[in-house]
Amino acid sequence: MTDGKILVEKLLRYAKIHTYLNPRDEIYFRNILLREFKLDEPTEEKVDLSYIDKLDVPDVLVEETEKYALENGLCEEGYQNLYSTYIMGLLSPLPSEVNRKFNLIKQEQGIEKACEYFYTLSVKNNYVQKTAIGRNLKWEYQDGDKYLEITINLSKPEKDNKEIAKLLTAPKKGKYPACLLCKENEGFQGTLTHPARENIRTISLTMGGEPWFVQYSPYAYYNEHMIAISNAHTPMHIAGDTIDKLLDFVDFFPNYMIGSNAALPIIGGSILNHEHFQGGEHLMPMHKAPLMHMFKEYKCKAHKKVKVGVVDWYNSVIRLESSNRKEIAALAKEVISAWQDYTDAACGIYAETDGVRHNSLAPVCRKVGKNYIFDMILRNNLTSEEYPDGIFHAHPEYHNIKKEGIGLIEAMGLFILPGRLKKQLNMIAEILCGKAEYNEQELANPENYLFAHKDMIKELMEQGKAKDMTEAEARVTDKVNFICKNILDNTAVFKKDMEGYKGFNRFLATAGIIQ
Repeated sequence: MTDGKILVEKLLRYAKIHTYLNPRDEIYFRNILLREFKLDEPTEEKVDLSYIDKLDVPDVLVEETEKYALENGLCEEGYQNLYSTYIMGLLSPLPSEVNRKFNLIKQEQGIEKACEYFYTLSVKNNYVQKTAIGRNLKWEYQDGDKYLEITINLSKPEKDNKEIAKLLTAPKKGKYPACLLCKENEGFQGTLTHPARENIRTISLTMGGEPWFVQYSPYAYYNEHMIAISNAHTPMHIAGDTIDKLLDFVDFFPNYMIGSNAALPIIGGSILNHEHFQGGEHLMPMHKAPLMHMFKEYKCKAHKKVKVGVVDWYNSVIRLESSNRKEIAALAKEVISAWQDYTDAACGIYAETDGVRHNSLAPVCRKVGKNYIFDMILRNNLTSEEYPDGIFHAHPEYHNIKKEGIGLIEAMGLFILPGRLKKQLNMIAEILCGKAEYNEQELANPENYLFAHKDMIKELMEQGKAKDMTEAEARVTDKVNFICKNILDNTAVFKKDMEGYKGFNRFLATAGIIQ
């Protein structure tokens, strides 16, 4: 059995060292925890708790808190994560204090130190799931002078059978908060279908003259993965005001990049009903790609202070750079306006069909010294009989690796592949090296776990068996790399051929950009 009185002291020590609990408040929070744990008095036992000072993450204390809660009937089985989140939130500074301290550090020591404080708190109070994130599989694929980052996402926890069973009998309530991004999540107790958010902390700022806030992603895809979110529950959109908001963000966070999904189904990310952007400390592979040589010399007479080029990247990206915020904002807005209505039948691009809009773009902004840089990723979500999931989407032959939407992060070269692939790719490698039987007929059965991969497995086998598991794994990984590269090629609205080059120039001319 877990000793609740000792656990109280462990949590208090952790909070003093890691989540900024003021020693003046220690007695108060000891009594709060005693009440929460249904204890009458603190322990008199002297225990060495010095190990807590060196903890990078609170996992061991979270586990112990959940165990104690179940043992003492403080929560039902399946709700223990909600309970431990509540306790970690209780021992975190109030949102107002986090904002006060963040802005004070920013003013006195700079934005990097302020972000370090905010991110560290988000890890130490168990909002950013650092241990879970560490389970993700990651590697880089070097493709000439370009590269991709590829991850298999294993961090998000799967619900167990007991949790799933409880969902059937859980009481139906009104939708509050309205979505996972809403400001009202701050302090929300959570349900079986909506994660607890007592430990979330956010920083308020103004973007485009509107109230916004930022938080870190709990299951980050890259270092210091930050989400900027509108206070208002309003749908995603791409327009001139998007540019102003992104520029306001990088003026506030010059150490971070920021970008918006394209705000349409298929190409617009997974949450379209609440305006938000994705940013953070990480520079994406696209950011490090040079300009394409044959597209280098561009100019815009109306905005001479802005350098313009086409990025040597898989999809179709225009790069704008200038130290003049007003000039780069104006040209970025003109590119958005020109693309929204652009049709080019020779390249298979239609701005709308039957009144349904298809063109959008993903603007990505960062600051290098005094220069603002916009990478404008052109997107289109048109479908056809041949490509019902999207002409400029991952084509069907690649759906075994990635069928989900190719959003902003993947468009910039960081692939987030589904967790199922860890097991499936290992099974394919075993077939390839002869550790498991290759049965083409069984793989053709839709009920087979590897059914989606049957064509890829056949192709790999036709190239010959691998001599051992190491070689097999390398060949499977090479195949995944090849597919990810081709998926990005699929998303290019202007292909890397002469017709595509001509089409790109035709479009740029409509925005006043010429060679």
